[in-house]
Amino acid sequence: MLDLTDALIAELQSMDTPTVCNALELLIPQRRGYGYTTEQLVCTRPGLKPMVGFARTATIRSAHPSDLGAEAAAQLSDAYYAYIDQGVKPSVIVIQDIDEQRGYGAFWGEVNSAIHSGFGCVGLITDGGVRDLPEVAPGFQMLAGRVIPSHAYVHVVDFARPINVAGMRVNHGDLIHADQHGAVVIPHELATKVKEAAAQIVRREQVIIEAARRAGFNIDKLREARGKAAEIH
Repeated sequence: MLDLTDALIAELQSMDTPTVCNALELLIPQRRGYGYTTEQLVCTRPGLKPMVGFARTATIRSAHPSDLGAEAAAQLSDAYYAYIDQGVKPSVIVIQDIDEQRGYGAFWGEVNSAIHSGFGCVGLITDGGVRDLPEVAPGFQMLAGRVIPSHAYVHVVDFARPINVAGMRVNHGDLIHADQHGAVVIPHELATKVKEAAAQIVRREQVIIEAARRAGFNIDKLREARGKAAEIH
């Protein structure tokens, strides 16, 4: 398991999620087309630093009541919260809404954000709904499919299994980086290499940007700048 130190968290938080995606394209080109969200999500607090943490996964439904009896439903709910409380921290909750109409009801609002924040979770990524935006726990980030007013019949169906949220496939324990642009899974073995790879890309891009801002910029100058950028390591 990756040792996610405060220093490494701060290093990863110093970059936005698109920059992390750029770095991963350099480090693992074969994963260029997956491993990140491909559907737009609503970011409820775009001013917060990026979320960095280990994934806790679950699925929910809300359009109809649970098929379980009251006792079994209570046991499942308790088991879910125990799962969230256990394991390495910080964590990011990643929840897939498996209703045909995603976001029919909200699992997330004032109460659940307080509970999960107390358990060491820094935020949420879901293709379902959220609500109670002004009352959400301080510092708790939410990326969601939609904002809605009611929780309807929302209930946990399963947890700690592979899921797909907004096009991003996630397993329990994956390292997540997310901000207002979306989210990406960082392979544990590459977490300490992301910053260096991102810096290399920035150096290459800066050559092109500076050329584009000079008077007389044209296609020949672009070709020249791209050639110089390609030589930077």
